[in-house]
Amino acid sequence: MNNSSQLPPNSLAFIALANEYCQTVENIHELDRNSFVATMLKLLPRLYIVITDMNDNMSQTDTEMQFALDEQTYEHARELMSAVMGEPDVYLEVFEEDMKYSDTPIAATVSENLADLYQEFFNLVYSLKDASTEAQMQLLWLCKENFKEYWGQTLCNVMRALHAISCENLTDNNY
Repeated sequence: MNNSSQLPPNSLAFIALANEYCQTVENIHELDRNSFVATMLKLLPRLYIVITDMNDNMSQTDTEMQFALDEQTYEHARELMSAVMGEPDVYLEVFEEDMKYSDTPIAATVSENLADLYQEFFNLVYSLKDASTEAQMQLLWLCKENFKEYWGQTLCNVMRALHAISCENLTDNNY
């Protein structure tokens, strides 16, 4: 039995936002680029704020997140997002480790970054479903560690690119 009511409010908020993110990606076919970008620009900062507000004193774990999202589903989601994004999907990335050693700009795609986040959130939500409260807390700790090591920077990078696309759309619509 799942006792999620015993989870702290920030943990519950994060789970809800992660689930909303997954639902948005899964229903991307219902959105145009402007709506998708606007939705992501509302979700991503909230995810960032809530995960940074989550308690750092959660217990470390031997629990592992289940890798429920298979490569085919990941790739399908990435392709759909790429199609919706169109040409603005590609942007120059400045926070890439390889950039230190390169004279050439490094390209990244919004769709791949968002698919990477989708994979993290999908696996988390899937793993939390039937877990005990203690296991849920451990999975949330693991997600926060992954945030520090990997997906937090991805979230910030893609937010910068989405912000630029959003501002370009606003400029284009005003003329």
